Amino acid sequence: QVQLVESGGGLVQAGGSLRLSCSASGRTFSNYGMGWFRQAPGKEREFVAACSRSGGITDYADSVKGRFTISRDDAKNTMYLQMNSLKPEDTAVYYCAASSMSWVRRMDDEYNYWGQGTQVTVSS
Repeated sequence: QVQLVESGGGLVQAGGSLRLSCSASGRTFSNYGMGWFRQAPGKEREFVAACSRSGGITDYADSVKGRFTISRDDAKNTMYLQMNSLKPEDTAVYYCAASSMSWVRRMDDEYNYWGQGTQVTVSS
């Protein structure tokens, strides 16, 4: 089992920045590819970003490319999502997830473990 806990969400004005953290415990963190997803009210959960087990390969949804950066620190068992130039449409609950599959994954059914989510609200 891997337990994931997100933090760092909050209320920010458009154009601002936030950094989300995902702290992992349980099995060896470095054995898992990691991802961020989000779900806005009334919408389906969508892929945001992913990084491979080594962190050397990353992937981003087109809607956040160039604004968000995913990273991981295996020594701290933590993954991050740096979010810059935030827009009101980025408002959502953000979830981190861990995948036992290799490479980077975009589909939520490719992830084995999920956090409880953290709310990000961007005001206009």
